[in-house]
Amino acid sequence: MSQPDGNSIVIGLTGGIACGKSEVGTILERMGFSVCDADRVAHELMTVGQPVYQQVVDYFGKYILTEQGEISRPALAAIVFENPEQREVLNRIVHPVIKKYLLERITQYRSDGKNAAVLIPLLYESGMQDLGWDSVVCVSSNQDAVFQRLENRGLNKVEAKQRIGSQMPLAEKESLADYVVSNTGTLVELKLAVHNVVKAIAGGR
Repeated sequence: MSQPDGNSIVIGLTGGIACGKSEVGTILERMGFSVCDADRVAHELMTVGQPVYQQVVDYFGKYILTEQGEISRPALAAIVFENPEQREVLNRIVHPVIKKYLLERITQYRSDGKNAAVLIPLLYESGMQDLGWDSVVCVSSNQDAVFQRLENRGLNKVEAKQRIGSQMPLAEKESLADYVVSNTGTLVELKLAVHNVVKAIAGGR
């Protein structure tokens, strides 16, 4: 765990799909953390006029566009989650730009002395474990709960398995992270776990 230059805490927040990263991000936000979601950053970087937009359209073709000319995330997802090679191409286009953006954000958080958390589902898969985090926290949950949440998002079992299979195994993420937050109980228990992890990070500096 690297030591910060100032008094701020900057956390890299990762975990398996549908394990509750957003919920943990909300808890941290209520604790006064600035929260940045890498998925939202990626979405913004793929809007019309952004360099990533043109690269993605040039490679995958105009049939991934909506009638308004925006990239259709469901159409793109249908391609990349069924084909690992296509997914790797997309990652090579998008991840370096996201990494540069996040480095700038982290530098600004440090400069402003703000506590911050950056939600990066593919933190390890994209090689973003070296962005100078004070700690990496992995949000974990059990498989039944994950499948239920994905079903609630409108995915069938085949699609859910594709999404899960596209990521590093959760157990491996847990072993690589500095802290693991288990999201298998109540919201109150999750809040307590998050508070305890933040205390541990702050106390370990």
